[in-house]
Amino acid sequence: MGQKLVIVESPAKSKTIKKYLGKNYVVEATMGHIRDLPKSQLGVDVDNNYTPKYITIRGKGKTLENLRKQAKKSDKVFLATDPDREGEAISWHLAKALKIDEDQKCRIEFNEITKSTIKNAIKSPRKINKNLVDAQQARRVLDRLVGYEISPILWRKVKWGLSAGRVQSVALKMICSREEEINKFEPKEYWTIEALLSEMKNKNKLKVKLIQYQKRKIDINTKEEADKIIDKLKKGKFIVSRIKKSKKSKSPLPPFTTSTLQQEAYKKLNFSTKKTMSIAQQLYEGVDVKGYGTIGLITYMRTDSVRVSNEAQTAARKYILDTFGEKYLPEKPKIYKSKKNTQDAHEAIRPTNINITPEIAKLSLNTQQLKVYRVIWNRFMASQMENCIYNSKTIDISNDDYVLRASGSTIEFDGFTKIYNFSSDEDNKSMRLPSLNENDELLCDTIDGKQHFTQPPAKYTEASLVKTLEENGIGRPSTYAPIISTLLSRKYIERENKALQPTELGNVVNDLVSKYFTQIVDVDFTAEMENKLDEIEEGNVEWNRVVAEFFEPLKKAIEIAEKEISKITIEDKVSDVKCEKCGRMMVIKHGRFGDFLACPGYPECKNTKPLVKELDVSCPKCGGKILVRKSKKGRTFYGCSNYPECNFVSWAEPVNKKCPECGEILVKKHSKSKGDYLVCSNRECKYTETYTK
Repeated sequence: MGQKLVIVESPAKSKTIKKYLGKNYVVEATMGHIRDLPKSQLGVDVDNNYTPKYITIRGKGKTLENLRKQAKKSDKVFLATDPDREGEAISWHLAKALKIDEDQKCRIEFNEITKSTIKNAIKSPRKINKNLVDAQQARRVLDRLVGYEISPILWRKVKWGLSAGRVQSVALKMICSREEEINKFEPKEYWTIEALLSEMKNKNKLKVKLIQYQKRKIDINTKEEADKIIDKLKKGKFIVSRIKKSKKSKSPLPPFTTSTLQQEAYKKLNFSTKKTMSIAQQLYEGVDVKGYGTIGLITYMRTDSVRVSNEAQTAARKYILDTFGEKYLPEKPKIYKSKKNTQDAHEAIRPTNINITPEIAKLSLNTQQLKVYRVIWNRFMASQMENCIYNSKTIDISNDDYVLRASGSTIEFDGFTKIYNFSSDEDNKSMRLPSLNENDELLCDTIDGKQHFTQPPAKYTEASLVKTLEENGIGRPSTYAPIISTLLSRKYIERENKALQPTELGNVVNDLVSKYFTQIVDVDFTAEMENKLDEIEEGNVEWNRVVAEFFEPLKKAIEIAEKEISKITIEDKVSDVKCEKCGRMMVIKHGRFGDFLACPGYPECKNTKPLVKELDVSCPKCGGKILVRKSKKGRTFYGCSNYPECNFVSWAEPVNKKCPECGEILVKKHSKSKGDYLVCSNRECKYTETYTK
């Protein structure tokens, strides 16, 4: 037998695959794309049916030379790039560079990197799927036309180095619109009334909340209204009017897609989308696991499908039966339906070998790899387990025309939650209500009114932005992380704690693109473009036609923008810090490592210094100023200006208010259910209150 060449994208993947194939196989890596559009020019012949001009990427000459040399020595070449549009395009470019006939069966693909999967893939090569290539080519050309036609306008009119992207502009628009919505929001006051009741005989306690007046939902807007209602309730009798019991079933969520993995890793592990995908790539490409050798631990991590293979489902069901017992195994395997426009050729993200549990993998993975693998393994196993059953109980208490309610639940059967619970912490709090009978009278221990204010919509986090992009059909699994990374690197947005918010530059760029290129930032238009790319993939429409339909109106918008947009100067923000060398007020500049202070007298005065934000809060330990600082990983924290003499530090923002119960300083926190609220910095003190500016 002669030599056979297998070409993959990454050295890590080639290292894993080499161990599965015989000595007659040579496995080489391309290190990503080998050909692309040139950086120095548009690279698209607009007048010739939008024909792209591809060149060898700078620095890939030696790689390509080596591949050609190996291909000449080989009887057979297998193109084993990733199983998606991007991977198909890389294989097509390789075929062109290595002069492989497109009709030759040279393309192999696999959804997981295990010995049996790789050997089966080698046995069943196929032709390169030109429809997949055309879909990727259309996306690449569209993105190049937007980037290279609009970006120069931003360079000339705003600032050199800016960029506009077809999908990134929509994401920026979303973040800017949300910020505008928050700024315009006017909080409205409302009140709730809660009472602590107790039985006359057993003295069991019951906490209830006022919900109705004369069989309608009650709205209380002022303290005066709340006080009047409290007076009426105090004079009346609290009678049990209804007890409702029910049994409820909670189903597990499907196994992960790219989007849901990124969201969950962000919420549970505090990992950015970029970091999550990097770690998932390592797990997919192969890790040396003690007792198993080098193996890809998870299936392909860029997918929008929740489909699971029969083999994986069978293995999971056997594991559940052997480990947890028959009652945790559903009678029939659970089948999950993927959303519309899903590339269902892929599977969901799951472990390749169920028997490699997180406990076994722990011996071979680093801490971060283990965290991601554990969440993937647990989520997949839970998706194949029986539902969780819980008993729900609602007690209504009548007092004249008012109704107060208490709800509680207890777990009857834990089901899939034995290994994975996706609920929020508040949902997890099961509460057992006392045993009461209808018409029982209860005594009122305390009754209080609480003031609240309506909260503005929450700022986007990486998790919520990815979720919104997916729900609106914008982008695809491989694009979510790069979109956010690009917006951050361009300084269009910044992270404040976990929230994403636009910078002044981001607002300026968004305003220009929104005004002159309305289609680019239109959510429905962008989603429709994704549908058209899917149609190209299915062979229903020619890619050149899709590009032409998009570019013709864009060309007219560019001409108008060139004439109408005048030069915009973004002034540096003036600080309250005086330059000690020349006396000018220093300005805030943006640099590679964040914001800093610089003298506006440059080049005469080159004085710079770190930018330190100061809160109007005194240190509770020494009375010094509280400064806003950044950790090495870019996370915001709050520390004393007298460090290292004073070691006060807090991850939550301190406010100028003391706890009424223990006297420690209060800090600000945020949750979806409560909005902004204050808690005591003393962990042993459980004091909390609503935050108002």
